[in-house]
Amino acid sequence: PIPVDFYEQIDCFGNRVTYFTIQQPHTQLTVTAISEVTIFPNQNTPGLFNQMTWEQVRNLLRETPFQGQAQSQQGQIQFQNRDQPPELMDATQYLLDSPMVTVTPELAGYAQPSFRPNRMLIDVVHDLMGRIYQDFIYDPTFTTIATPLSDVLSHRRGVCQDFAHLAIGCLRAYGIAARYISGYIETLPAPGMQRLVGADASHAWFSVYIPGTGWLDFDPTNNTVPLDQHITLAWGRDYSDVTPLKGIAFGGGQHSLSVSVDVLRLE
Repeated sequence: PIPVDFYEQIDCFGNRVTYFTIQQPHTQLTVTAISEVTIFPNQNTPGLFNQMTWEQVRNLLRETPFQGQAQSQQGQIQFQNRDQPPELMDATQYLLDSPMVTVTPELAGYAQPSFRPNRMLIDVVHDLMGRIYQDFIYDPTFTTIATPLSDVLSHRRGVCQDFAHLAIGCLRAYGIAARYISGYIETLPAPGMQRLVGADASHAWFSVYIPGTGWLDFDPTNNTVPLDQHITLAWGRDYSDVTPLKGIAFGGGQHSLSVSVDVLRLE
């Protein structure tokens, strides 16, 4: 069937969204996207973000400065308002509960061993990612989109979406801004590189905001920092903001969704 309406727009998170409607009767709908993507090396500077403890970042996000110089309550790191306030203001929306991630005492309790006093935030996040990787079993049969995060935490199993939500909830419980990343990972890695869990379908990981550095990505499903095997499609507060495909079908009956993804490196 041919779409009656078709247009693109940018959502409130900065993601490109394509909208279409089909009014002809049909029994099958196929959406195919072919893209050639260029990936640039991560330019983050370890010397800067390694200087900030999680308490400093939490306090700076709490202050959310609008003018002049912003300085954490620890009195260590300063930023110029001409650069930082827009990023800080944007990051604060990722501190709040979202439709699929609600901060609970259980999440805070699980995260607590990673949040030792005066620990560098980058070390906190690496530790949390590693613990999720070790403590939880990747099990595609256990969860659905509607499975509560509390079930994932109590049963210690789930999929990439669940592990990303878990990490986000843990970080928000301690006042750290974290967002959900939807994307793809390489199907057939280059020689000598490991095939990551989550290939052949959409993948999910999370990102943490560090003032003065920006957003840093972490993949708890594979216990790795995304580099050239990950392709970011969109980001939001949680999965509900960046569902790859969603819509409304009229006419009754049942429907099922089949997804396949191939990400190949061009030589």
